[in-house]
Amino acid sequence: GIQRDFIFRSLNEQEQNAFNRLYDQYYYHRHNEFWRQQAMKKLPQLTQSTRMLVCGEDLGMIPDCVSSVMNDLRILSLEIQRMPKNPMHEFGYLNEYPYRSVCTISTHDMSTLRGWWEEDYLQTQRYYNTMLGHYGTAPTVATPDLCEEVVRNHLKSNSILCILSLQDWLSIDGKWRNPNVQEERINVPANPRNYWRYRMHLTLEQLMKAAELNDKIRELIKYTGRAPKK
Repeated sequence: GIQRDFIFRSLNEQEQNAFNRLYDQYYYHRHNEFWRQQAMKKLPQLTQSTRMLVCGEDLGMIPDCVSSVMNDLRILSLEIQRMPKNPMHEFGYLNEYPYRSVCTISTHDMSTLRGWWEEDYLQTQRYYNTMLGHYGTAPTVATPDLCEEVVRNHLKSNSILCILSLQDWLSIDGKWRNPNVQEERINVPANPRNYWRYRMHLTLEQLMKAAELNDKIRELIKYTGRAPKK
């Protein structure tokens, strides 16, 4: 956050540009080979110690070597549509996800699909028109039908695995989704008073008896080819 600091803003444009170049070189390039060497020395011990597929959380600001290291070690990437890897895109394209990846709609540190839908209406409108291909004005809330469409699209993605949070699964059913969207959020990293406060509003017994919801999930999985082959 140095660019928002008073001292940085007091520099002239040439000095600010020089600082930014120095910062970028330091963070993205100077230590890149060091991080690659450390990864290739330590990560194989992890990947070779288990039969499970290993997934790396490669989001946000990461060194340049991360992508090649993960590819060399066959580590799955994490793909989230609202956090595209391509800086030229506002949203990720599900059909362009690498096969060796895990796709999801939201994580424990992010708002759920329903919560995100209500955060920035202009962004939601663009998503509604460009990603979902709908004309006209986007609803102000994510309806069960819209949520089901987003879930279905993710299940149809190119990723080898699609792992969705329980909140996003429940969003497709108006009866079983949480009436309070704000209570769906698991964790807000920037807020020390909101660490891991999420609690399910349903019991396991209720979920087991939710026949219509469970049938819908089965159909979605079967329709998108995610069901295990017999």
